[in-house]
Amino acid sequence: MNRRRGILLTLAIGATCGPHAALAQRPSSRLVRIGYLDTSSASIASIRLDRLRAGLRDLGYAEGRNMVIEVRWAESEYDRLPGLAAELLEQRLDVVVAAGPAAIQAVRQATTTVPIVFAASGDPLVFGFVQSLSRPGGNVTGVSSVGGDLSNKYLDILREAIPSLSTVAVLMNPGHPGHPDYLRNIQAAARDSVRILPIRAPNVAQIEAAFDVIKQACAEALIVPGDGLFFSQARRIAELAVQQRLPTMFSTREPVQAGALMSYGPNLAEQFYRAATYVDRILKGAHPGDLPVEQPTTFELVINLKTAKAIGMTLRQELLLRADVLVE
Repeated sequence: MNRRRGILLTLAIGATCGPHAALAQRPSSRLVRIGYLDTSSASIASIRLDRLRAGLRDLGYAEGRNMVIEVRWAESEYDRLPGLAAELLEQRLDVVVAAGPAAIQAVRQATTTVPIVFAASGDPLVFGFVQSLSRPGGNVTGVSSVGGDLSNKYLDILREAIPSLSTVAVLMNPGHPGHPDYLRNIQAAARDSVRILPIRAPNVAQIEAAFDVIKQACAEALIVPGDGLFFSQARRIAELAVQQRLPTMFSTREPVQAGALMSYGPNLAEQFYRAATYVDRILKGAHPGDLPVEQPTTFELVINLKTAKAIGMTLRQELLLRADVLVE
């Protein structure tokens, strides 16, 4: 398989694979109503919604002509999600697209009848969103952001960057439903070779305080799991890490574009482009319970060269050659 490499200069992401308008039936001329609920904020995660819109446009949908999208952002405040989900469902929607496990959970608890399409889902089996990947059952399906536990991969990449690695901090949001499992997986992958230091950060103030704990513990790297709060604060996390000359590992490329050192995982923005296919099929009569969940098949390693230089880290050529995207 050929690797993509290049210098990534902006947040613009071109379409890779997705729905093909030429192969699709024309959508109904009736006005369809699509809901969108995201755990993060518009200023940070709007690229996800933009990719969903692009996928729908490529399938023949146009806002104001045959489609309306009702959008709600939780601004990283998870306790707002149930109310936002209920508010959306008052709009008599045909389908809801939910971004992030907490948002999916909120919509799923609010309705068992309105179809739900997810992306950036975490593991839908672990969360109980679907009965199986091949036959989800119920009213939920979509594009999973997990193709297996990546804990070993994160630690392997960090060990390659820091051969003497002995202590790794892991930022945890207690409001995120998937973080307890994430921590257990990281701890199991580390075994006795690396000390894992979990740090709770349920809000912005605690993120700032976390770096004092990291400094006192002499942690040599920081892993930041997927989370609406951490995603919205990625630039600040990156700034604090640079101040401490601390390598960071995220699960998606956007924080690396904002100044973090590295990420490894699927391209989440493109998952929303793929999610448009599910929306289209449901609007044309398919039942979500019969549509198999799509899993990621490619994972990208993204490295910020400017950040590496800023923290005084010289990365081995072998690691740089493995990178799919280099950010300058």
